[in-house]
Amino acid sequence: IFAIMAANKLVLEGRVSINAFIVGAWFGHLDWVFDYLTETPGKIAICIHIAVTNGLLLIIYKGPLYKVAVRACFLGVTFGCGLIISFSETTWTHFGWYICSLSFFHYSEYLVTAIINLFLEYTLAAVSSWVEFTVEKLTVPELKQQTWLSFLGLLMVLCGESLRKAAMLTAGSNFNHIVQNEKARSHVLVTSGVYSYFRHPSYVGWFYWSTGTQVMLCNPVCILGYTIASWRFFRERIEEEELSLIHFFGEDYVEYKKKVPTGLPFISGIRVN
Repeated sequence: IFAIMAANKLVLEGRVSINAFIVGAWFGHLDWVFDYLTETPGKIAICIHIAVTNGLLLIIYKGPLYKVAVRACFLGVTFGCGLIISFSETTWTHFGWYICSLSFFHYSEYLVTAIINLFLEYTLAAVSSWVEFTVEKLTVPELKQQTWLSFLGLLMVLCGESLRKAAMLTAGSNFNHIVQNEKARSHVLVTSGVYSYFRHPSYVGWFYWSTGTQVMLCNPVCILGYTIASWRFFRERIEEEELSLIHFFGEDYVEYKKKVPTGLPFISGIRVN
């Protein structure tokens, strides 16, 4: 009974988040938001619209559902704004791709987790990429006109996003954002699908998504910084996780480890004698 109640709660939160995200995206893509953003009447209209939307969400949803709706709506607005920037005939098109990728990644992370079952360092990393893009956009604008490089970054983002979500869906209830130290009864060793190509496909997807966002923005400093930081993080996390996996599955995981690579460059995982 408790399992059914928990599943129903996750499905309900998923539906709420989808509705709120769509409403937010619809509001965020409206041209008048940008046409009148610098005008006083436009600012007043936007404030009223946000207040009314927030009030309706507060009336319709209570407690945790309201928090889910507000956050999803905010990500939807961000995604809608990114679409407008992407399709506008300005030199900020690549930044629009980045905004869409960033907002959709975080929303889809929540949604997929809900279907199958932000941190100081991350905030600093995100802000640093925004600062670098803005400074270089103003000082060396030609650096941000490398369309082929931005397309490469977009391809990395799309492939990384798809791989990570495929890994989450393939693992199902075995997937968790936190490394587990105790084996649950439902835990099984997943070796099919994308796991037959990489031992840690969700980390591979996240690694290339993260680096791809900076390639998309043509941010040379953050490309290097994101790559090094992500590589070091996943190297340590994979070693920690594989300790638990060997403890959970014993010789089965050791044999799986011998046959399938991690998928990340120069990371082989924990060494087993």
